[in-house]
Amino acid sequence: MQELKENNVLQPAMPASWNEETKAHKFCPGCGHGIILKCLGEAIDELGIKDKMVFGCDIGCSLLAWDFFNVDTVQTHHGRTTPVITGMKRANTDIIGVAYMGDGGGYAIGSQHLFNAAVRGEKITIILCNNGNYGMTGGQMAPTTLPGMKTETTPYGRDIEQTGHPTKGPEMVAAVAPEGAYVARGTVANPRQLKGFIKKALQNQMDGNGLSFVECLAGCPTNWRTNAKQTWEFIEKDMAAYYKVGELKTPQAKEG
Repeated sequence: MQELKENNVLQPAMPASWNEETKAHKFCPGCGHGIILKCLGEAIDELGIKDKMVFGCDIGCSLLAWDFFNVDTVQTHHGRTTPVITGMKRANTDIIGVAYMGDGGGYAIGSQHLFNAAVRGEKITIILCNNGNYGMTGGQMAPTTLPGMKTETTPYGRDIEQTGHPTKGPEMVAAVAPEGAYVARGTVANPRQLKGFIKKALQNQMDGNGLSFVECLAGCPTNWRTNAKQTWEFIEKDMAAYYKVGELKTPQAKEG
């Protein structure tokens, strides 16, 4: 990234997709949302699609991204980001529509929209932050809470006999989405790889192939009650052991 010289101090140039005015970070210290959004912003810049972007964010911690980017943005009701972006894309096929949400918005209250968008092969990009809990409301059990993981509503650890197994969203989407879909799971522990997955997801929409879905493993140290070392260990070891990182479905190369 180029550097700007101001008052004899070298400063990194701001990506074009970011708002021109700098502002304080809105997420808790150590939160993974900031890393995911930085990867998205850099991918938008590298693809040169800022003027075509429509960014939709859900209720929850993800809503704090509503003014991060210098792109057209809409905030939706909880769990409804996927159908809102779907409707906008159908109304104007020239836009690049991104639905950004947490695991509650995608796998709980909005799970039916994710499933049906995948089945229909909607030509949008969905990016989901999986931090294993409901972050904004204080750290309750989410669909992605790991077996044995302690939360405000599972103080003795998640009991899968009582609550079922954690949701593996990319595996579900890959199983039901038609050909042309791009499905991957990345992690904030590997931002370069994560940005690559997001960039491919955006490119897949630009190519008109089908649904693009990227789940992002992320930390929530405030609600996990972990220090920096414990947070990264949980993301890199515990989460990655249960949620395998990588590409689960890629569009077949077109002939000709």
